[in-house]
Amino acid sequence: MKLNEIRDNEGAHKKRMRVGRGPGSGKGKTSGRGVKGQKSRTGVSLLGFEGGQMPLYMRMPKRGFNNPNALKLAEVNLWRLQDAIDAGKLDAKSELKGDALVAAGVIRRVKDGVRLLGTGEVKQALNLVVWSATAGAKKAIEAAGGTVLEQRIEAEAKAAARVEKRNAAKGKAPAPKAPRGDENKISARTKRAAAKA
Repeated sequence: MKLNEIRDNEGAHKKRMRVGRGPGSGKGKTSGRGVKGQKSRTGVSLLGFEGGQMPLYMRMPKRGFNNPNALKLAEVNLWRLQDAIDAGKLDAKSELKGDALVAAGVIRRVKDGVRLLGTGEVKQALNLVVWSATAGAKKAIEAAGGTVLEQRIEAEAKAAARVEKRNAAKGKAPAPKAPRGDENKISARTKRAAAKA
């Protein structure tokens, strides 16, 4: 074998069709697009067009809403944690964060955080750092002598502090706070008055 003898197999490279190069080529004039009409033009998209009648995607009812700012949380149940501890993949004495759960194979990846769910039970006292936890999961962990640190609460507190600091710098009075659970009882007029003050 010589370098000048190396070539591709027959048919490995197909020559591109040259259109609009005269009638002798077989693809001249209309370039294989037929005769005039909408489809013979460039930049035309007829996908989903049904001759003018109401298209199927417009006839179907629309449901729900996809929030583009929604957090993508990896969900973990209590029984998954207990199984990993029993298998020796997790150290119950150390602080358990998202990276430790990924290394133990409890979750595949940490996206925006970890959400702790309450299905199952735990026998050891665990110290967990998660984005959020259900009330049942938190109660079960604390009943076993462990702790759950929710990063969501810290993030909300920091965001509220930033807003207050920005309002104080602008000379705005803080908005009146209603008792927890009664936020809707503050009227829009009261909120506007507080914002102007």
